[in-house]
Amino acid sequence: MKVLAIDDQQLVLLPLQKRLIELGYDVKIETKGKDGIETYNSYQPDLVIVDVNMPDISGLDVVKHIRITKKAQTPIMVLSGDTKDETITEGFELGIDDYMKKPLSLNEISARVKRLIGAPKVISAVEKSDVMIQQRCVGVVIPCYNEEERLLSDEFLSYIDKNSGYHLCFVNDGSKDNTLKVLKELQKGREDFITVYDCEKNGGKAEAVRLGMLHMAKKADLDYIGFLDADLSTDLSDFDDLVKTIETSNFKIVSGSRISRMGANITKESARKIISLTINFIIRKILKMDFKDTQCGAKIFSKDVIEVAFKDKFVTQWIFDVEIFKRMSQHFGLKQAKALLCEQPLKRWIHADGSKLSMKDSVKIVMQLAQIAWVYRGKSSKKDIKLEKVNFELN
Repeated sequence: MKVLAIDDQQLVLLPLQKRLIELGYDVKIETKGKDGIETYNSYQPDLVIVDVNMPDISGLDVVKHIRITKKAQTPIMVLSGDTKDETITEGFELGIDDYMKKPLSLNEISARVKRLIGAPKVISAVEKSDVMIQQRCVGVVIPCYNEEERLLSDEFLSYIDKNSGYHLCFVNDGSKDNTLKVLKELQKGREDFITVYDCEKNGGKAEAVRLGMLHMAKKADLDYIGFLDADLSTDLSDFDDLVKTIETSNFKIVSGSRISRMGANITKESARKIISLTINFIIRKILKMDFKDTQCGAKIFSKDVIEVAFKDKFVTQWIFDVEIFKRMSQHFGLKQAKALLCEQPLKRWIHADGSKLSMKDSVKIVMQLAQIAWVYRGKSSKKDIKLEKVNFELN
């Protein structure tokens, strides 16, 4: 039994293809509607699974080709995040057989496929799948410097294996240990879901994140791109909560916040907490925004603001997050920027052993804040930004 699946997002197609092949189906995939039509004509599938919103032509145009142009009765299932009544109604009026709304599990999709065209005659026992087909695709940049001993490889693998729609980009920031080797091993067999971006020289976290974000922005199938600390001080499920917020709102950036509140597990050393409060007070004065925590290493961005936030190099290495918000303010104006930025409290955040922040580092941060205030002084729009490099850093 032959199945043709058409969706512009490979992160959706690949786990679907893998699952249907496991169940005994012959599966071909296409990421463009027009290519899907050509493959349909030559492949003559027993079932077509198609998304609605694709960049070249609509999935409903594919349906029209099958039902009207070819006058064929090939079973058609729509798999889409488009839940508008008019879209669903039009689909059924054109003659589709099923409309599946993302997110949903591979188990449910498999059951619907079997109901519609039956199961292959010869099939070995296949375990149920925990994988969910998500409505959106997300790229996550994880900067790594000497993380050979700390990288939680199993946690990352477990998460992407169970959650389709995620593509992890590990940026090796010129590590002096075997971090690159560990990352390459992590990537094996999951090259479609894990990218390793190697920087030969250590440029600091700010530059590692910037390069990773710009690299991921080139991937057409991603809706949102964010970054996360390699030590998973922010839990992956918490990061997914940030994604859910941005995809159901008009926010352009959703930033995690390590605010202590009832029901949250926020672990931080008391000395660090005092230092953080002092630094955050200064940051609020510079940004003219009531941010409680700009420095949390978990943030998610709408793809259309990646260039605004990351095109130019940052002038600081420790507190580039502040520069991101400052750039948003200068590009959109303070009032609009406030409406586009969301600070969301995390349920869990743990300061992992091995992370380093000395008193000298804290002084550096304060000096870098002065550097930001000077470089971005009086700038009111993107055109006015002149990123001057001022040497306020301590050796």
